[in-house]
Parts: sequence; structure tokens; C-alpha cells
Amino acid sequence: MPFERSSGLLLHITSLPSYGGIGDLGPAAYEFADFLAAGKQRLWQVLPLSPTGYGNSPYAALSAFAGNPLLVSLEKLAEWGWIDAERIAGLPGRSGNIRFEEVVQKKMPLQVEAARNFLHRHAEPRLTEQWSRFEGYATINRTWLNDYARYNVLRRKFDSKCWNEWPKEYAYRDADALARLEQEHGEDLAIEQVIQFAFDEQWTALREYCTKRDIRFIGDVAIFVNYDSADVWTHRDIFELNEDLSPIRVSGVPPDYFSETGQRWGNPIYRWDVLEAQGFNWWVDRIRRTRSLYDVIRLDHFRGFEAYWSIPAEDDTAVNGEWVKAPGAALFSKLHEALGELPFIAEDLGLITPEVDALREQFDLPGMRILQFGFSSRGAHNYLPHRYEKNAVVYTGTHDNDTTRGWWEHGATKVEKAAVETYVHPGEEGVVWPLIRAAATSVADICLFPLQDILELGSEARMNVPSRSGDNWGWRCAEGMLVPKLAEKLAALTEATDRDQSPEAEKTEVPEA
Repeated sequence: MPFERSSGLLLHITSLPSYGGIGDLGPAAYEFADFLAAGKQRLWQVLPLSPTGYGNSPYAALSAFAGNPLLVSLEKLAEWGWIDAERIAGLPGRSGNIRFEEVVQKKMPLQVEAARNFLHRHAEPRLTEQWSRFEGYATINRTWLNDYARYNVLRRKFDSKCWNEWPKEYAYRDADALARLEQEHGEDLAIEQVIQFAFDEQWTALREYCTKRDIRFIGDVAIFVNYDSADVWTHRDIFELNEDLSPIRVSGVPPDYFSETGQRWGNPIYRWDVLEAQGFNWWVDRIRRTRSLYDVIRLDHFRGFEAYWSIPAEDDTAVNGEWVKAPGAALFSKLHEALGELPFIAEDLGLITPEVDALREQFDLPGMRILQFGFSSRGAHNYLPHRYEKNAVVYTGTHDNDTTRGWWEHGATKVEKAAVETYVHPGEEGVVWPLIRAAATSVADICLFPLQDILELGSEARMNVPSRSGDNWGWRCAEGMLVPKLAEKLAALTEATDRDQSPEAEKTEVPEA
């Protein structure tokens, strides 16, 4: 679907300088929203908000439906009366990158304590209204919430082992075993649900605050889900699994210029025939839930909806995979029938075939253009502004790229640097803002910048290195960096490039002759 001409910033919630050692949905999120509004930015893109597992990647989530408990603000819980303010003193502060293990050890027990307090004190007058909302929330979301709570409780019970390593009665979801779990761990299950309710309450409040400032959220949907997740444990029938519950085939991408052995992601492959026979119900539920969180949805690895690289699960590399067709058109038609027009963005990077383009165009979805990719050769010029179309989304870089300054200093080749110098004439101000202006002045309807680029930060601020197994996702914006002068600079660029859609911006003053 077409989008109005606008611009925004890419910043994951974890990168905010919040109290507690990790960005969350507390005061720092509202301060960033104010900065966006001051800079006349209308879009805030975040990465998946899902609970993360090994490696802390939001793209390797424990659930495609749940929210990450680490994003719940303890400051807000204290304001609500769920926990005394002195109990949350002494946590990691607002500065420095995330130390995930320390954050989990110190923050999660306090969240559990707060949730338990809410369960025990909900009859208190100040909590009764929230309790009523919790009961409604638990009913509306029961299709995923109950099993997510079971999964989380069992995962802790069995030392964070993958669900296929749990005792057989739990791995295979024996009805009697699950009934015993309800009897023996009823409060633990309720606590998991309460924490999810707290996430939704805080996210909804932030989203309402942003809506009043004409700011919309863009959120990610990763096409595949993690094997170790509530989704695969709960819906084994829609994934290619052996009788022993191990994956038959897994996802990835084939060998290419960047990797001789390709990439073996390891996510289980969908049984698309089963999904289609079921009316794609699981996908309808997933996108319905996603629509409740975001205004615009970016479909990660869009080409996998047309055909996906399927790798034998026993292989260590992606070399022996094969392309297998996916029923993307049937899926999107069903989603449209069930949910109406959907504001999708197609992440169409990588090996894109005419069939993938045709699928995107059939549903009028904007594709992505990454400036950093456009300077290596003539074949890469589709990523440069003079080749764009209106129905497109341009980025200087994404969470998987180095920052623009880092790329210029450490990654760009001599050929790329010469092309950049010819294209934008960096001069004394450096390369970052000339490239930002090149993106903003393009014809593309949507223009997005990682906050690291707006701040002109180097490689130390990179969010993710895809080939690196650790030390990713930890960057946080330092306090005090979002100064009014920077917002003014953004606002001026937004106005000059017609990306400000406010009524005041439409007023035209024609000088007298």
C-alpha cells in the first residue's frame, strides 16, 4: 500500500539510555518520542519486541507473539504500586552498553516480585481497574498467552534446555502432564501472564503518547521462528519435524559473494501445505497480534515468501540446500481477506528474482533501498537515489550494517569512496550528513535513518555483525546526546524535503512580484 511522504529514525527499545542497564518502556522512551517530534520525524522503527534467547538476538525469539520482559520498566511498575521504589535501587544505570547477563540476573527477579505483588494485592482500590484490564487481556490473548506461560515455566524448570530435551511427557505436550503443571505451578504461570500484561500496558501507553505527536511505529516480523520457542513447541504440526521432534530441514541462504558456504540460520521450515489447508490461521493470528503493536510492519526476508532456501538439518553449512517454492500470494491474499489492507514493507535485499519482485508488486508493497549498497559498481546503482521509485523505503543503513561513518572509515573500498565523493561531495563536514541528505531528497516515500547515523557515530555503535556469534545487540545511546540543536537540524531537513505532513507545512507563501 502507498505511504505518505515522511521520514523517521531506527532505534531499538533496548538502545535507549533507560535505568536498569537496558533500554525499556520507561522515561527514556518518552524523551526519545519528544526528540522525534521536535525533529518533525513521523516514524519510529524498532526491531522485534519479542523475548530473546541465546545470543540476545531479537530475530531468535522465544515467542513470535510475546513481548520481551526486559523491556518492562521497573520505574513504571513502581509508579503503579506494584513494587516499592527502594526495591529497585542499585540497578545498573542509564549509561554504557548492555551487559545482558547482569541485566537478566538483577532485573528479572524484581519483575517477578512486582508481578507477584500485583496478584496478591489486586483487590486494593488503586489496582482494581488494572486487574480488570488484566482479566480482559488474558482472555483476548489466551490463544498464545497460556502456552507461552507454560513454555517459560517449563524452560526454567528444566534449566533453560531446549523444549525437545524436556521429559517426554512435556516435550510431547501430554495432557495429564500439562494439567499437573497447572496445579503445581499455578502462581508461576500467572506471573508470566502478568509480566506480559505489564509489557502491553507500557507499550500501549507509549504508542498512545507517540500517536498524539503524529509518530507511528514500524515493527519487524521475522519470517521464520526459532526452533527453541513456544511457537514450535505449541504448533509442531506446522513445522517440518521428525517423529523425535528434531527438525528435518532448516532455513538459510545459499553460498554467495560474501560466503562460500552460505548461511545456515537453523530455523525450522514451515509445512506450508499444512498451513494452507488450515487457512493460514497461525499466520493470521500472528499478523493480527503484530497489528496490535505496530502501525507499519516490515517483513524481514521477504523473498522467503516466494521461495526459501531449505537445508538438510544434519548439514553444518548451507551448501546443499535447495530453493523451494512458498505460497506467498495465497498467504497475503488470506491475510488481506481476514485483516483488511495491511501496511507491509518488504525487506527485499539479497538475491531477488523477477518472481520475488512480481510478488511484491502484486500486493503493492514498497521495497527497501540501502545507500551503503549503491556505490560498489554499476550493478549496485538500484540502491542510489536516481534509480528509486516513490513506493520505496530508503535507509542510509540498517541494524545489520556498520554505521555510515564506520563503513566509510573501515569498510568502503577505494571504488566506493570515489563514487561517494562524486555523488554527494562530502567536503569538510564529512560523509554522513551528505548521505543523509541524499536519502531525504530522494523520491522514495519513506526515509529512515539509524540514530547512530544522525549522531555521526563510528563502528563502536554498530548494532549487529551478522557473521559474529556474540557481542551483538548491546549498543545504547548515551544520555545527553539528543540535544535540541540536532532536532532542529533534522526538522529543517524534513521541511526542505517535503517530509513534514503537518497542516502548517502545507501553507504556501508566494512572494510578491
